[in-house]
Amino acid sequence: MRKNLTGKTVLIFATLLVFVYGIFGIPSGFNGAALKGALTNRIHLGLDLRGGTHLILQVMVPEAVGATADNDVTRLQSDLRDANVTGAVPTRPDPARPDVVKVLNVPADKDGAVRSMLDDHYGQQYDISSNADNSFTLTMKPSVVRDIEQRALAQSIETIRDRVDRLGVSEPVIEEYGPGRDQILVELPGVDDPARVKDIIQSTARLEIHEVLGGPYPDPQSATQANGGSTPPDGELMKAFDQSSDSGQYYMLRRSAIVAGSDFRDAQPSVDVNQRPDVNFVLTRAGGDRFYQFTSTNIGKSMAIVLDNSVREVATIQGAIRDQGQISGGGFTKDTAENLSLMLRTGALPASIHFLEERTVGPSLGADSIRQGVIAAVAGMLAVMAFMLIYYRGAGLNADLALALNLVILLGFMGFTGSTLTLPGIAGVILTIGMGVDSNVLIFERIREEMHAGKSASAAVDQGFGHAWLTIVDTHVTTIVSAAILFLFGTGPVRGFAVTLTFGLLANLFTAVFVSRVIFDAILNRKQRGEAISI
Repeated sequence: MRKNLTGKTVLIFATLLVFVYGIFGIPSGFNGAALKGALTNRIHLGLDLRGGTHLILQVMVPEAVGATADNDVTRLQSDLRDANVTGAVPTRPDPARPDVVKVLNVPADKDGAVRSMLDDHYGQQYDISSNADNSFTLTMKPSVVRDIEQRALAQSIETIRDRVDRLGVSEPVIEEYGPGRDQILVELPGVDDPARVKDIIQSTARLEIHEVLGGPYPDPQSATQANGGSTPPDGELMKAFDQSSDSGQYYMLRRSAIVAGSDFRDAQPSVDVNQRPDVNFVLTRAGGDRFYQFTSTNIGKSMAIVLDNSVREVATIQGAIRDQGQISGGGFTKDTAENLSLMLRTGALPASIHFLEERTVGPSLGADSIRQGVIAAVAGMLAVMAFMLIYYRGAGLNADLALALNLVILLGFMGFTGSTLTLPGIAGVILTIGMGVDSNVLIFERIREEMHAGKSASAAVDQGFGHAWLTIVDTHVTTIVSAAILFLFGTGPVRGFAVTLTFGLLANLFTAVFVSRVIFDAILNRKQRGEAISI
């Protein structure tokens, strides 16, 4: 009985057209150059094919813990004032222990009130203990420390991604590398200025405004002598930026910043009255309110603009300032002013970055990888197609058509999703070809067995596809599970391999079973009852 295959044939051709569009889109022309341009616009090349920069970064997460403790020191100062506790000094005494805060010089008659306030406001975050010298020690709980470290890593990834995106790097890979190591993998295909990108990624661009307690001093010894022979508990000695020499001036600043980091809403490069590059910044509403409160109550005093742990500018407060300011006189060039503006707009990194690995892949190596990968894929596919034609004769042509459609669907999927093609991705394509051939071999051998048992061609085809179907599904599902594990626990190119392999296998279920069966049915429709098929 002849089968009506019109609907199935229309579905196959519609699928073919859809995925061909996924590969090329609407090209500007149909010559070789136009089609190649359309192809590369839809399917992006990864680092190993296009060339670029590969980096592995270590996020120094203890610095984020220390920054949180510094913010809590500022909160403690406010809470102690509200509780009318005079003379008590909150501080972070040991730089090597960023998770420890101390409250010193607590009056004996306020001991109970301070303990109650600490338990109420900080008990969920810190383990609190009292000491014999009228002080309290607050030790950050391990779960809180790890949560801060994880948030610092996540924020670092998002900040670096934002900076790289604004530089116009296409298809970058920015993700956690090695869970639990606080490391980030950065791959930047086609980067033509890796030095600038590396500088922008590395800089914490931590801009802060601090109250000036004293200075300038010619050296640290002078600063210490001027403050009674030691640094105040809430003070911090910091050097002024001087790009012309190693010597310079020093300022004693209050450790806690007035505004910092996320308080900056916008920043743009500009020039001052002398046409020298500078940076204009705008604060958030909350940051502006704090800045206004400080400047309005400290007119005539000095404040310091600090960038990356060096004093860039010291200004006398002439009047209340709410939400806008300017950084000038810092030895900016046009490029450094633009870089600083970019980093402030994208937010400061919560901690500094150390480069563990840096590798550059040249465009010539990438072009060679493309050539060798394409040669391997084409040679493998031609060899497989030739084998199928020789061994299975007419049915081999059926398998070759299904195989070609499988490749079109896979490349179309990559074009629709904007996937990045890497060498492991090409390996996934080649493996998909192998799995596709394996499926056809299972079906064809089963058909041969049924024909050798004396069944007609039509019955052999029905039995061949029916019995081979479960085996094909079993092999594909187990491979897809393996690919899913690679995707969950792998990084970068390994994930690309897993995605390519998974969708290739799903496409193969369509081509090896549905398309191949339609082709067999079309052949049977053209033959007389009882006539054999070429297999």
